[in-house]
Amino acid sequence: MQYIPPNYATLFVATCNLLNLANPHRVFYENQDAYDEREYERKIGWIGERFHALNADVLAVQEVWDESALKAAIARSGLRYDFVSVPGAENTPPHDGAQGTPRVGIATRLHVDHAQSFVGFPPGFGVDVPGLGPHTRFERPPFLVTLRMKHGQQVHVLTVHLKSKRPKFLQDAQGNHLEDREDRKVGAMASLRSLVMRGVEAAALRCIVIDLLQGTDTPLVVMGDFNDEPHSVTTQLVAATSDVAYDKAARDVALFNAYEMQGESALKKDVAYSHIHQGFPAVLDQIFVSEEFVAASRRSLGDVRRVDYFNDHLHEGRDRSRSDHGFVRALLRLRTD
Repeated sequence: MQYIPPNYATLFVATCNLLNLANPHRVFYENQDAYDEREYERKIGWIGERFHALNADVLAVQEVWDESALKAAIARSGLRYDFVSVPGAENTPPHDGAQGTPRVGIATRLHVDHAQSFVGFPPGFGVDVPGLGPHTRFERPPFLVTLRMKHGQQVHVLTVHLKSKRPKFLQDAQGNHLEDREDRKVGAMASLRSLVMRGVEAAALRCIVIDLLQGTDTPLVVMGDFNDEPHSVTTQLVAATSDVAYDKAARDVALFNAYEMQGESALKKDVAYSHIHQGFPAVLDQIFVSEEFVAASRRSLGDVRRVDYFNDHLHEGRDRSRSDHGFVRALLRLRTD
């Protein structure tokens, strides 16, 4: 009998930390100047060019203060995205953009069946952070969209932005410092607070992933700024990839690093980093997929063809019109028959 290769539909997904994308003349952090008109034009122009180069079917974005600024950048790209949403950063009355911290969002040209923003942690997953008290909500709520491919297959896409490693010093309601930031022991406690917050956010995110995957065959893509490396404790709290080695049933709810799942023909380069901190390259911006995109899995519905890192701009000097993160894009495939 003649072998007939399967037919595939392709799906380009990309994650982009946009470094404080905000409208002009709008103060987003008290210690940073608002963008003037010229800076704003430069920023949305630069982002628009990058979006055009990515040409992704799904864009997951982080650090957006104003949804309208994202829509302006997309307009500059010359691409059409019928669905653009950044929950918590809307600019339609009575909303006036994000407050306190930027938000995550998704733009896509695919049909959206469902969209949901996760604000609170699951019951029982809150923890007390030293000096801050109960931490029971995501600072930047993850955003889920359920998409429908042209051949009818649904795909979940979840975008995230976990707590950074930046030390969390205590402040009063007006933003005044309550601790001696020059005291190294105080600094250690401030770093521990950030770790605890990122850890509990990762555990809460893990619960969302389990609920989406357990007992289903709907593929899931999780992407965004994890603020840690792929094999770190907090990232693996979300993915639980290592569980598969000793528990085959864990594959059903595990996530797999798309970069490591690329097909053998993919060009894997030594430039797979998305951020540079004090001269050292790091992978903070990541794309994870469920086993439906793992070619070797018995439950495979497709695969990861390749993953590309768009990071040349990280070597162009500091300029807040550009992002301080590289963008990551994956080409995924799903069988149509």
